[in-house]
Amino acid sequence: MAPGGGASHFDQAALQRRQALSGSSGPAALVKNARVFGIACFACLGGLLYGYNQGVFSGVLTMTSFDNHMGVWVSDSSKKGWLTAILELGAWIGTLYSGFLAEIISRKYAILVNVAIFIIGVVVQCTAVTGSGASSILGGRFVTGMGVGSLSMIVPMYNAEVAPPEVRGALVGLQQLAITTGIMISFWIDYGTNYIGGTGEGQHDAAWLVPLALQLAPAVLLGVGMIFMPFSPRWLEHHGREAEARKTLASLRGLSQDHELIELEYLEIKAQSLFEKRSTAERFPDLADGSAWSTIKLQFIAVGSLFKSMPMFRRVCLATVTMFFQQWTGINAILYYAPTIFADLGLSSNTTSLLATGVVGIVMWLATFPAVAYVDKLGRKPILISGAIGMATCHIIIAVIVAKNRDSWESHSAAGWAAVSMVWLFVLFFGYSWGPCAWIVIAEIWPISQRPYGISLGASSNWMNNFIIGQITPDLLQDISYGTYILFGLLTFGGAFFIWWFFPETKGLSLEEMDILFGSVGFAAADAERMREINREIGLEEVVRSGSTVDGADVFDEKTGAKHQETESQ
Repeated sequence: MAPGGGASHFDQAALQRRQALSGSSGPAALVKNARVFGIACFACLGGLLYGYNQGVFSGVLTMTSFDNHMGVWVSDSSKKGWLTAILELGAWIGTLYSGFLAEIISRKYAILVNVAIFIIGVVVQCTAVTGSGASSILGGRFVTGMGVGSLSMIVPMYNAEVAPPEVRGALVGLQQLAITTGIMISFWIDYGTNYIGGTGEGQHDAAWLVPLALQLAPAVLLGVGMIFMPFSPRWLEHHGREAEARKTLASLRGLSQDHELIELEYLEIKAQSLFEKRSTAERFPDLADGSAWSTIKLQFIAVGSLFKSMPMFRRVCLATVTMFFQQWTGINAILYYAPTIFADLGLSSNTTSLLATGVVGIVMWLATFPAVAYVDKLGRKPILISGAIGMATCHIIIAVIVAKNRDSWESHSAAGWAAVSMVWLFVLFFGYSWGPCAWIVIAEIWPISQRPYGISLGASSNWMNNFIIGQITPDLLQDISYGTYILFGLLTFGGAFFIWWFFPETKGLSLEEMDILFGSVGFAAADAERMREINREIGLEEVVRSGSTVDGADVFDEKTGAKHQETESQ
């Protein structure tokens, strides 16, 4: 691929040659790449942890035994917000250090470190005793959040770098599915453990300890599995371990090191590595030695460079504001406080509210499938706009129902269930639109040499706004009641307007076209020329052309863009 994901004539020839060697994509390719698929399953345990953490605490907060254990920290709305939001604050910290850690010690070791951090946080929470329970839960959730936030970035990065191109898209979809699966599982576990010792004053502490402790199972499995997983071939190549990178790549593909497919893919990885190193050397010559300190300084400087030109600043605004509106749809207010919200909507029984919360998990899980299937066909813009309008409408309808019936739910149970149904519909709209599409947008709008820093900014915006939502939602529900839904509704309508007015459709665009869209054509042209020089230097262009000539495939003149057919006589 050309810088930023665009396909030049040479890139098209390389892609055709790779597809001819690797075979078809889809389920058959997953079976063919069984080892990579297994690695992806371990990687997706990180997504499962992410999703499980998003959902599990909502049920725990409504359990009688947890209320007795924590006292005022559950009954006071502000303190209750801190119990939930402290995890997101930790996750925000995790996103800030994860890029440094993954680059310095490798993706593999960074995953292991953060699994250990996650486990420590869970153990601290589960060993909280009466009297010191609040501080233990707060501290444990903060540490757990650091692990979750870091894993939410590093695991997909590792997963993508070990996967062959023909199954990478499927594995990304699997990661998103794992997140929604974690949410769904957490809701139903809360529903089941709520019965331990009864649902009243006699409820046992195991009712809330078991859901929290169960997080250890996938975390330990991920940690143990990663010990036996290979390093990322890209990271090995980028850190000068070329022989090991080639050997690892061949092992992942189940082919010999001298196989033509391995030669082609390895040279593409090498070209990418050289491109990034030379881009760094040109822009920051004093920081090109590859040391840990230089890497850290480089990332801080590169983040600053995103604000030095209007085209790049426009992308920064698009990524951070998109994530702002994603969180202010109110989705995590639902995920974190669903049982509380359902109780406020007239479901007086905690068991019934937990049951309704379980349906939220199922609806979001099912809504993921069409998102993965149709986002590339329909485009980002119509999906985001339709999802925002649908969510905002649900919020306004809920606000009207609550305003009319909040003091008389017992005699208007049908109105309560109507509001609950609107919450379920809201989750469906989010599941197919802003859930996956917001992350796609912030990943694809950057030139390749700026992508890691841009994605980090977008992710930081996501987690910081996530933290704010978790903190203020209990106070909003208590102080302004149905006004909470009006606030989220108006902001979500604002998100639809923002996408319609400011967001240019990016479906199917190359980097050159993307940079024309954002007004930084020269930057893209310089990147493309550097990549062409590297392709010729390391012999990648020769490999592609020789392979194409043998098979009678189309060969492209990279300089002129002219296309001609090689014949046997030539």
